[in-house]
Parts: sequence; structure tokens; C-alpha cells
Amino acid sequence: MKFADKKKNARLYASFVGPSVLFFILVFIVPLLYGFYLTLTDWDGIASSIGFTGFSNYVEVFTDLSFWQSMRRTILYSAASVIAINVIAFLLAYLLTGGVKAESFLRAGFFTPNLIGGLILGYIWQFVFSRVFVNIYKIIPVALFEKSWLSSPGTAMASLIIVATWQYSGYMLLIYIAGFVGIPHDLIEAARIDGAGEGLITRKIRIPLMVPSIVISLFLSITRTFKVYDVNLSLTAGGPYDSTKLAAMHIYSKAFEEQRYGVGQAEALVMFVCMAAIALTQTYIGKKRELEM
Repeated sequence: MKFADKKKNARLYASFVGPSVLFFILVFIVPLLYGFYLTLTDWDGIASSIGFTGFSNYVEVFTDLSFWQSMRRTILYSAASVIAINVIAFLLAYLLTGGVKAESFLRAGFFTPNLIGGLILGYIWQFVFSRVFVNIYKIIPVALFEKSWLSSPGTAMASLIIVATWQYSGYMLLIYIAGFVGIPHDLIEAARIDGAGEGLITRKIRIPLMVPSIVISLFLSITRTFKVYDVNLSLTAGGPYDSTKLAAMHIYSKAFEEQRYGVGQAEALVMFVCMAAIALTQTYIGKKRELEM
């Protein structure tokens, strides 16, 4: 290939890839590096002067018991939410690809909660847990509805998990539907002719072929639930007694309410590393499983 042709191809390649690379650098790499720099300072988020403190912020982060308690709550919340989201999304996708009437309408209906902003969603469910459930108790005297679910630590955390499941199941539903639709129908029919039941077909054929969809859905649900803030703020505001104060809310309080931006940024970076480690480990295991199929 002549030098002129190579130069032309390089320009063509740069014209397509260049803008994406540029935006990636500006939107992700630069803020990440600047954020890391701020973790090494004592900046309060307002002052024009920034003092360099080295790794003292990280020492404080690793000795901050309240931060690690919020991380523990976040991991428990994410684990429960991810399981509930994906199980419900998988079952709904199975039903909505089986010839149920009004499939398109039901798919749109289940997806709708994902379109509602997290703050609004939290306030809606706050009304449900605090007002609707209490009024239900007047009609059906069941202890579960005797008082607001947001008034005690256990039920408040359960409320967060329920809202996350309601919000994200519809989004993951579409991914699972795409996976079900991609399964060769001839393979399913051949298994039925051989006498396999629906349960056996699902375990031996559907689930193995759905691994790519499962990997994507798990990755998205882990990353979304791990960094939740808006629903946490509007639904429980971290209460009662900070029992539902998740990591993102703790970081916000540290950076903006206490005006310790350097420490808050260090906590955010630690949370990001933990989230990335969990998500990438899950993706690696899932991809390895996919190759073994």
C-alpha cells in the first residue's frame, strides 16, 4: 500500500474514531485524573487555594468506621436488589415471550418506571409506604401495615430494595426479552419432541443461551444500585438513625455538608474501585461461563 493510501486511511479512521476518543478523554479520563488529584488535597470545595496533603485523606477513609458501615449497607442493598431485579425481569421476559396477549402493551408498562426520575420515584413510594399502607391497616388489620415502613431500620431498607426492583426490572426485562427472542425456535421444538419439559428446556437450553443477556443485566444492575443516591435521598434520607444511609449519600455529606471535598473525593474513588472490582469480576466469570457453553 502506498504512503498516500495509508495517510488517507489514517485520516478516515481518525474522522470516525477521533471524536469518540476525544469525548472519552474529556468526559472520563480528565475528570478521573482531576478527581484523584483532589484526593491528595485539603480543598473544601469553595476556597480558591488548595493545599497538598498527600495520602492523609486515604488514611482517614480507611479508618472512618461510618464510611465502611455505609459501604456494608450498600453491598447488602445492592446484592438483594440485583437478585430481585434479575429474577423478576427474567420471569417476566419468559412470560412475555410465550404468546401472552397484549405483549407490547405489557412490555411498555413494565418499562415505564425506569423513565421516572429517582427523586420523584422516591417521593411517590414515600407516600405509599407512609400513608397508603397505614390506611390499608384500617381495612385489613395485618401487622405488616400497622405503621410506616420507613419508621424502622429493617423495613426501611426493604423499602429501598422494593423501589429499586420496581424501577429497574422493566429495563432489564427488555434485555432478557432480546435474549429469549434470540434462542433458535427449532432447538426448543426439537427438545419438546424428545420429551423434554419446560423446566428442563429452561435449565439446559434457555439459561445457557441467555448467558450474554444475564451478564449484561447483572453488570448494569450492579453499577446502578451501587451508586444510588436520588432514591435514597427522597425515600428515606438515610433514616431512621442512618440505618439506610448508603455510600453515595455518605460521600455527599462528607464533601458538601461537612465541606471536606478532598476526603469525600477519596471516599468516592474507593467506592468506585470496589464497585468496579465487583462488576468486572462478575463480568469475567460470566464471559468465562459463556465461552464454556
